[in-house]
Amino acid sequence: MATAVHSVDPADVTGSHDNGDGGDDFQDAALAEVARRARQVGANVARVVIGKEEVVRDCVVALLAGGHVIIEDFPGVGKTLLGKALARSVSCRFSRIQFTPDLLPSDVTGVSVFNQKTGEFEFRAGPIFANIVLADEINRSSPKTQASLLECMEERQATIDTVTHPIAAPFMVIATQNPIEYEGTYPLPEAQLDRFMMRLSIGYPAREAEEAILHEQSSHDPLAELGPVLDAAEVLAMQQAVQGVRVVPALRRYVVDLLSATRSSRDVYLGASPRAGIALVRASKALAVLRGRDFVAPQDLKELAGLVLGHRIILSSEARMHGRGETAVIEALLKTIPVPGG
Repeated sequence: MATAVHSVDPADVTGSHDNGDGGDDFQDAALAEVARRARQVGANVARVVIGKEEVVRDCVVALLAGGHVIIEDFPGVGKTLLGKALARSVSCRFSRIQFTPDLLPSDVTGVSVFNQKTGEFEFRAGPIFANIVLADEINRSSPKTQASLLECMEERQATIDTVTHPIAAPFMVIATQNPIEYEGTYPLPEAQLDRFMMRLSIGYPAREAEEAILHEQSSHDPLAELGPVLDAAEVLAMQQAVQGVRVVPALRRYVVDLLSATRSSRDVYLGASPRAGIALVRASKALAVLRGRDFVAPQDLKELAGLVLGHRIILSSEARMHGRGETAVIEALLKTIPVPGG
């Protein structure tokens, strides 16, 4: 029996109702088309991930910015569903890796196999060689297996037996993990977390949204009728167009001031790296496009700072003892930095 599809306003998914610029007013027609197609992706994902428009928007932002996403939350709230829905919205090569304690690095990257007929070793690519990779429950595998993703995520390549194999663009890893307090999990090291552009949390749905989920998905696979709205070539072109969004020098200094604040704060043991600043600027460019602008505004940076920087800092023992979280610390630091043009 067919189920009704939850209607979604694309503007609700992208936040374009409040773009700070009075509507879609691009000087570049290519960016206007990027915004339109990105909203289609967001609306497509929101058909099955009901009531989580902001989280869906953030995933679309990461896709446009060419970044990776880690989704951390409790079981059953839709982490894997969100990753699969985003992957299904793009017609490209998709693979899923179920991380388990016995998973080996070669199960991720691939292995060289000796061919007796030719007398030579042949490389058999692992599931990481795809455009969109769903790394499900990534913190259930050993640190050794987790480390196999480091080169892949940062350099878009994998080195096996001294031979480097490039990973075709676009390339995005969508990882899910349960909270680290759960048994049988291995916390991701800082170097691994730093590869992710954003850390997202879905949370439990609102009452109305949960009722809609029960109505539409209790007897039907929510992904069954979900088809692609983009292909890999289009995603790559959109990512290249987003790179041209303008960031004025004052905003770059604003980002540097924020990074410096994390390094000097008494609440932070290890501050954000330059890579974190690059990720914040890239993500803000994508958000600006979704909001109908070809330039980054201070609000874009402020809104994404917690998602981009929160998992890249280590709080001091005193901050943890007082129950402060990374996002709250970032928000407090933002209040101490003068906003350009404010």
